[in-house]
Amino acid sequence: MTRRELREQIFLILFSLGFHEGEDPRDLVIRYLDETCEKKVTDFERAEILKKSLEIIEKKEELDKAIDSVSQGWRIDRMGKAELNLLRLALYEMRYLDDVPVKVAINEAVDLSKEYGGDEAPAFVNGILAKLA
Repeated sequence: MTRRELREQIFLILFSLGFHEGEDPRDLVIRYLDETCEKKVTDFERAEILKKSLEIIEKKEELDKAIDSVSQGWRIDRMGKAELNLLRLALYEMRYLDDVPVKVAINEAVDLSKEYGGDEAPAFVNGILAKLA
């Protein structure tokens, strides 16, 4: 699985968690990997997806606070769920993963927003992440 595919799987997990409030995130990630993930996942990839997903969930409040601080006119609760989770993922990569260049995190989030977000999502995601960079 490519890094982009790993990133996409993490995004899909984060997005789906919004529909399962109150459930144990670890159980939901494992269930996604066991039942929903359409890609073949190696043990290493599975561990990476689980680790990064849980770290983003753990840092959600901090990530949201940073996003909210630069998103003029857009409160977190008004953002599209796809866009918000792409922002969380990219900001996590920008702040906590030394092996992911900031430009790569932004470009990947913008690319995924073209596929999963609304028509205005790429510009919105790019604008927010540029401010955070």
